[in-house]
Amino acid sequence: MAAQDKIQKGFIKKVPDGGKEKRMFWDEKRYYSIDYYLKKAFGEKVYRLALHGGMTCPNRDGKLDTRGCIFCSAAGSGDFAQKASVPIQAQLESAKAQIRTKRGCRKFIAYFQAFTNTYAPVPYLRRIFMEAICDLDVAALSIATRPDCLSGDILSLLAELNQIKPVWIELGLQTIHPQTRRFIRSGFSLECFQEAVESLSRLQIPVIVHVILGLPGETHRQMLETVSYVGRLSVFGIKLQLLHVLSDTDLGTLYQKKPFPLFSQEGYCEIIADCLEILPSDITIHRLTGDGPKDLLVAPLWSKAKRSVLNQIHQTLKTRDTWQGKFYSSDSRP
Repeated sequence: MAAQDKIQKGFIKKVPDGGKEKRMFWDEKRYYSIDYYLKKAFGEKVYRLALHGGMTCPNRDGKLDTRGCIFCSAAGSGDFAQKASVPIQAQLESAKAQIRTKRGCRKFIAYFQAFTNTYAPVPYLRRIFMEAICDLDVAALSIATRPDCLSGDILSLLAELNQIKPVWIELGLQTIHPQTRRFIRSGFSLECFQEAVESLSRLQIPVIVHVILGLPGETHRQMLETVSYVGRLSVFGIKLQLLHVLSDTDLGTLYQKKPFPLFSQEGYCEIIADCLEILPSDITIHRLTGDGPKDLLVAPLWSKAKRSVLNQIHQTLKTRDTWQGKFYSSDSRP
């Protein structure tokens, strides 16, 4: 976290400009993007390699439920990951080759994305994570998991790995509101989530929090309450995810039977600006919209044009003359 603070601190500031004051931003963006952070931390652009650790989830194997979260696809949010049957080193080489055919790049993040990536015996986790983190081209290890799948032995393993190269833990909070959490079948409490964040923070392991905007029944205010809650935590980053309705999910079935309101592109860009305004300026922004598998996406169909959405978000921030942290107050943050 110290490296992150050093990179971000003092960059967004007012400076003299011919007698006037001018606000400077992160590479012309009005938010602290993970792309900006990585370029400053590693000296060049760094790409994610989506890997599959071959794990399942307590929300699928019967420990908590068999249906999974209501919005989650059959691939366990790993629709763009490599195949689980392929060894980790082969997955890494395949993913690197795919990216290098389009872009010249040398450094990567090994991203264990599909399902719950600490839901396995520690010896197995040690083997696959070591295989990934010891790859010479891997600059950092990112692990997506659940807060209720971080036992003491697993935390010790993560702390050990974090001494080799940076390790990031991605936790899917989605919302802080109990009624919505029951609806989406998250299966863990907010207290469990907060305990996980605190445990990881004590080990100096950066946390990235996933939040979904547009969950059925949630108001604009409730969504901002969730984002504000994340902003008060000592976390490294946040992913702001547009709700995607996918065809092979229980949410997709509900939507096809009785469609519920979804964001328009304009409305979504506006709430993203609202979210950024209330987040502290030192939290890295890892996602502003998200990719839904195009063959599964039921709605909103405008989200397929990701570049167009990002461009409109940037324009909305500029038109509103706003930026990340504009209305953030540090009084309540640890």
